[in-house]
Amino acid sequence: MTRSQITADMAVDEQADPGHVRSARALVQGVRWRSGLSQDEFARAFCIPLAQLAALELGQARPDAALTAYLRVIDHAPDVVREALERF
Repeated sequence: MTRSQITADMAVDEQADPGHVRSARALVQGVRWRSGLSQDEFARAFCIPLAQLAALELGQARPDAALTAYLRVIDHAPDVVREALERF
């Protein structure tokens, strides 16, 4: 893998030591995997378009800063996020 390929798939903290940078794809896959939900269930539960979620997991797209933060919150407190979404 070339440096440009690694840079293209860098995650979230681009200021991190390159040895500790996680790919955006791994972040999205990890959060969903830890939720125990299928792509469809995760997309519906957290109001993320299914096509966008699939593209993120395939590495065809990268989450912007807002989606990255949202995914981190989901990963940390999924029940709180679901409760908040039910209020709207």
